[in-house]
Order: sequence, then C-alpha cells, then structure tokens
Amino acid sequence: MSIDVAVIREASHEVVEALGRLLPQLSTHAEFLGHEAVSRIVHCDANTVLIARLNEEIVGTLTLVMLPLPSGLRARVEDVVVDVQARGQGVAQQLIRHAIQLACEAGVRTLDLTSRPDRETANRLYEKLGFAARNSTVYRFEASQA
Repeated sequence: MSIDVAVIREASHEVVEALGRLLPQLSTHAEFLGHEAVSRIVHCDANTVLIARLNEEIVGTLTLVMLPLPSGLRARVEDVVVDVQARGQGVAQQLIRHAIQLACEAGVRTLDLTSRPDRETANRLYEKLGFAARNSTVYRFEASQA
C-alpha cells in the first residue's frame, strides 16, 4: 500500500468529485464546489492544491497557499482533509511533508497552519512534523456581518 501525493494542475471530473466527497468531512458548512470553482482554486497563483491517492483513489487533499509579503514569502497550509475510511494510514503526514518540501523549495520564511484544540490526533501530527504552537490570538471577521 503506497500513498502517492501529487500537485493538481487541472480541475478534472475526478478531482471535482473527490473534493465534493472530502470537504464535507472537513466542515459541515462546506459548499459543493463545481468545476468552475475548483478550476479557479487550482489556477490561482497563490495556491498549490495537493491530492493523495491510496490504491489509485483520491483519499486526501491539502491546499498550500504562498504569498509574497513585505515581511517575506509566507505560506499557510489550509483545508487538510483525509477521507474517514483512509485515516490512520499516514495520508495526512504525506500531504504535509509534501507541502513542507514545496514551501521550503520556494524559499518561504514561515509555514503556518491552524487546528482546533479538539483535533488532538492532528495536533500531535503537526508537532511531530516540526510545527510549534504559537502564542497568538486569531481574529476572524465574517464578511456576512458587513
């Protein structure tokens, strides 16, 4: 059993279907992304969308966002999700390792991610891979409030 991680370059039917299956496992508020939306995400210069395959089936995804800022090239890991049927098999670890490699090759100063405290397994993985919790407060503005 091998896990293959690849960068997505096109919004194929397979990728759209996989994201439609995976994203609701990440968030109960996830909306269905059609071909046009997935294509926009995949072709955005700031995004690198990774997928993980197990036995040739897409079982995980991660989006690496890299932005050149006045303080240097910064990166964030977003929307990490592994299919419930494939969890515990190292899929997330391979996705994150691949993202770290791409970010380092691009010359980022920092690579950030956020995770809810109740996601204990995920948080242990992030720490194992070298991420350190920061003493920071995250603020969010909901655009629907405007």
